[in-house]
Amino acid sequence: MAKIIGIDLGTSNSAAAYLEAGKPVIIPAAEGMTIGGKAFPSFVAFTKDGQLLVGEPARRQAVSNPEGTVSAFKRKMGQDYKYKIYGKEYTPQQLSSFILQKIKRDSEAFLGDKVEKAVITVPAYFNDNQRQATKDAGQIAGLEVVRIINEPTAACLSYGIDKAGHEEKIMVFDLGGGTLDVTIMKFWEVSGAKSFDVIATSGDTQLGGTDMDNVLIDYIVEQFRKETGIDLKNDRMAIQRVREAAEKAKIELSNVMETDINLPFITADASGPKHLTMKITRSVLENLVKNIVDRCAKSIDQAINDA
Repeated sequence: MAKIIGIDLGTSNSAAAYLEAGKPVIIPAAEGMTIGGKAFPSFVAFTKDGQLLVGEPARRQAVSNPEGTVSAFKRKMGQDYKYKIYGKEYTPQQLSSFILQKIKRDSEAFLGDKVEKAVITVPAYFNDNQRQATKDAGQIAGLEVVRIINEPTAACLSYGIDKAGHEEKIMVFDLGGGTLDVTIMKFWEVSGAKSFDVIATSGDTQLGGTDMDNVLIDYIVEQFRKETGIDLKNDRMAIQRVREAAEKAKIELSNVMETDINLPFITADASGPKHLTMKITRSVLENLVKNIVDRCAKSIDQAINDA
């Protein structure tokens, strides 16, 4: 019997799971987990000879092939936007379908069975066009999308599935790679039947960890320009290296007070090769992302006021 899987189609990373004996089991990618413990990085790439790469293989070669690699296309779902890659155009739905096709393929290999149906989660703040675009991506990938579920609702279901029957109000704060959701839900149980009601929701479909990366990238590039007079923004390969270093620094600064960025041979001028070395402190990062944090707080306040 064909399996139904659940898919979190994320801006930065995606994931899939299925139920086994009533418990969710994460489905690994064919390549295994990434260094960051993620299964399916939401990266799609085309090589110059037309080869399609999806997931971790696409992410690995992003530095050497920046013009052929795309990510964060979830943010453009439901919009009239097209990505131009080596002379061809792709909609966000098409790019998302490549991720879903890989998830379907790897899930079938892992489960040893066909996967024809899926439940896909979306941000609660997605509008009708964005939800339909997500469903379209699933259909392009050869999946029957049996349901679209809000990401906070899925989190709430996971939290409350084995809880006792007393009534609770739950706030789900979901700051992902590209979207923010703040949802307040009520959970209760009557005669063994669990129920969930969404009381209030707020958020921003254009706010996430990617924005933290971007402000840190801008800071690093500006500091390098001040030191060397060279603007790295026009060098796509250099920017991709800076992007990877910035994300790594952001993650490390969750646990340490400072970290070093060291990118040798980032560029060159008439005097020779240039190396990018820089120390980033947690206080610098906190100042850079203050506006993002304020926007998160504003969404929380709005959800609380609406509740």
